[in-house]
Amino acid sequence: QPSVWSRIAAFIVLIAVVAAAAGAGIGFSLARALNTHQGANVLTPQSPIGVATPGTGSGNSTNSVASAIVDINTTLGNGQAAGSGMVITPTGEILTNNHVVTGSTSISVTLQGRSQDYSAHVVGVDVSQDVAVIQIDQNVSSLPTVSFADSSSVQVGDSVTAIGNALGQGGTPSQSGHVTALDQTITASEGGGSAETLNGMIQSDAVIYEGDSGGALLNTSGQVIGMITAGQAQGFRSAASTVGYAIASNTALSVVNRVRAHEQASDLTYGQVGYLGVAVQSLDAEAAQQLGLNVSSGALVTAAPQQGSPAYGAGISRYSVITKVGNSEVTSADSLGTAVKSHQPGDSVTVIWVNSSGTHTANVTLAGVNP
Repeated sequence: QPSVWSRIAAFIVLIAVVAAAAGAGIGFSLARALNTHQGANVLTPQSPIGVATPGTGSGNSTNSVASAIVDINTTLGNGQAAGSGMVITPTGEILTNNHVVTGSTSISVTLQGRSQDYSAHVVGVDVSQDVAVIQIDQNVSSLPTVSFADSSSVQVGDSVTAIGNALGQGGTPSQSGHVTALDQTITASEGGGSAETLNGMIQSDAVIYEGDSGGALLNTSGQVIGMITAGQAQGFRSAASTVGYAIASNTALSVVNRVRAHEQASDLTYGQVGYLGVAVQSLDAEAAQQLGLNVSSGALVTAAPQQGSPAYGAGISRYSVITKVGNSEVTSADSLGTAVKSHQPGDSVTVIWVNSSGTHTANVTLAGVNP
């Protein structure tokens, strides 16, 4: 199986952002404009979206699909990023990768052929599958939508086309290739951040670029058989990859339909989550000794929190070790992420941390960020 691959993630337009080991919602600065569409209770169950039998078309079939591929631009704590998405309902529901929107404080969508940009919010995500459903905020109707083919019928050697927001430059450039492997397992990461294992991936040799994440992998009939997600690193600072991976359409749609049904499950997150604003790593014995800290586990803050973040306001500093959030003990970077994201934006929680001057406690009002 492939080892570690560089994800074709949301393309960083301004400043490279390194995600914290604790995951989304921990490594970015204060949200400037909080999403008001948070919480599962605002959702109304919707009917499922189905897959069709793969067509037998041939030739260039991207023109009819391009109008349903959108550019997604997000605002992060200290930069901007861009990715792609697919319109799945005429009223503006969009399928994309979770890593395209994770850690963002605002989302903007550009529809093909329209000069207006639209704001959007996260409806729900499955972080483990790297799948997200977002919704345009404005009232829209009659939008063109993609159609999905049953990915279980895909075979090695099938002709495919990759289409997305390449390099974050807008529009829908496309590249052709073939399926080169099926049911692949990869470990994807970006920018030195935490890695995640994704299974059942479709591998192809259609050239993909940074910014194509969330875009479509099409069969010759213009049906979506996968969602572009990751690519093999192809050299220092290379923005293109000829070894690409897509989440199979059946897998992606399974998550979509669970979200649309408002299913309550531990692997699904709805709306924004609480956000503290620290970059962390798990504390080890060597670091604790070097820093002279009287604590054996926790989440070590590796950089000074940005001015304006909840952590900055609380007085948490670099080389502090966070040991408790609310009622949750923090023993690692991951457990900090879980503890913070279990709260809603605006919640006031007690945070305990240790640094060289002793143990500190503060009540912190969490900001909000997309999971």
